[in-house]
Amino acid sequence: MTTLITLLASVIVVALFTAKSGNPLNHTSAFLRRRIINWVPLGITYSLLYMGRYNLTVAKNALGDLMTKSDFGVIFGWGTIVYALAFVINGPLTDKIGGRKAMLISAGGAAAMNALMGLFTYLKPDLNLVVVFCILYSLNMYFQSFGAVSIVKVNSGWFHVRERGIFGGIFGILISLGIFLAFQVGQLIVDTLHTTVVGGATVVSSPFWVFWIPGILLVVFVIIDIFIVRDRPQEAGFDNFDTGDASSGESDTPDPLPVILKKVVTNPIVITIACIEFCTGVLRQGIMHWYIIYGNELGYAHDFLITKNWGLMLFIAGAIGGMSAGWVSDKIFGSRRGPVAALLYALMLACVIVMAFSLENKWILGGCVILISYCVIGTHGMLSGTATMDFGGRKNAGTAVGLIDGMVYLGTGLQSLSLGFLTEKSWSYWPPFLIPFAVIGLILATKIWHAFPGAGKKAR
Repeated sequence: MTTLITLLASVIVVALFTAKSGNPLNHTSAFLRRRIINWVPLGITYSLLYMGRYNLTVAKNALGDLMTKSDFGVIFGWGTIVYALAFVINGPLTDKIGGRKAMLISAGGAAAMNALMGLFTYLKPDLNLVVVFCILYSLNMYFQSFGAVSIVKVNSGWFHVRERGIFGGIFGILISLGIFLAFQVGQLIVDTLHTTVVGGATVVSSPFWVFWIPGILLVVFVIIDIFIVRDRPQEAGFDNFDTGDASSGESDTPDPLPVILKKVVTNPIVITIACIEFCTGVLRQGIMHWYIIYGNELGYAHDFLITKNWGLMLFIAGAIGGMSAGWVSDKIFGSRRGPVAALLYALMLACVIVMAFSLENKWILGGCVILISYCVIGTHGMLSGTATMDFGGRKNAGTAVGLIDGMVYLGTGLQSLSLGFLTEKSWSYWPPFLIPFAVIGLILATKIWHAFPGAGKKAR
């Protein structure tokens, strides 16, 4: 019931947020309806990719001693490094083949890898677990790396630069929904299908359905996307329009790969955003994964309000963070993304510092991690989901988001390998490890306070 309510609330919140954000380009109602029909299945597919990505954390807790913190850190670390490096190939490839095809590749490949991880978990979870999961999860993450690239690429042709704060909010909601599906629904799968009570003791069996159910759902949405999703308005029976970004005034002919790479990697704003998002990757996963593991070790994961509803808490915090960041960006800062990122990073820094002194107080610690989750999804939606379209341009959005989201996951890989090692020694190393990245992210975000795509300035 909680899952159904959350899904319905997601749809209602997105609809209200979109309606209240206005229609600055005076699109027809028919166009607005078709745009919603286009991004809803695409967005749900993206959310399901998260479910098939972060289910590893739920499986880790269910597997117990079969997967130690160090094992988890190594498996997730290698997966995220592969995810990050894959963007060198998958970003330009998505610009060439289009976001729709890239999403089909992503969802289909991730579904297959989740099926195999579930099969291994069902058959022999105690046999070379680290080696097998490193291989399968890394392959899963390779296909997953098409996800953000493809959704941003598709929507870069459907949203003008003055509407992209709206999309940044939607992007944040989709991420939050995916996290809810991974943690809350994933745990529900474990509790319902893999947990029994024997002689008064709770026994958890190998959690293979945690992998199989996301795989099945991804296959369903691959089929739906084939029939509904289109790359550009013209393919759905509407006129294409100038989106007012860095590709404004250019032809629709794809640029050669060297030209795409030069446009993206020589843009100082894109490079600055990439460095900020590296810090975001450290902070985002440094909270999202390790907090629930910490609560599990201290014995309150299943009876404390925040930890037992961790997926729901992340959904609420992230959805509000994405919506508020998008609204503030478009309505207060004239569609500039830097000010929002800087303000959110300032709040993140304060919360991480408080965390360092509050590990023993579960209420203060819980409040800090919720606020950080609010900030980190708002920042990620603004930068990876929105600024990539603005400064990479519609034609090069895939490569731009590939570079920036790749940096997010390089940060993720760094924190995974580091915190997996450090927390084995002592949890007291956890917040201090995060503080420098919050400081660096804040400083860099202030550097792009006034940044706005040149073409967009003319369109304002």
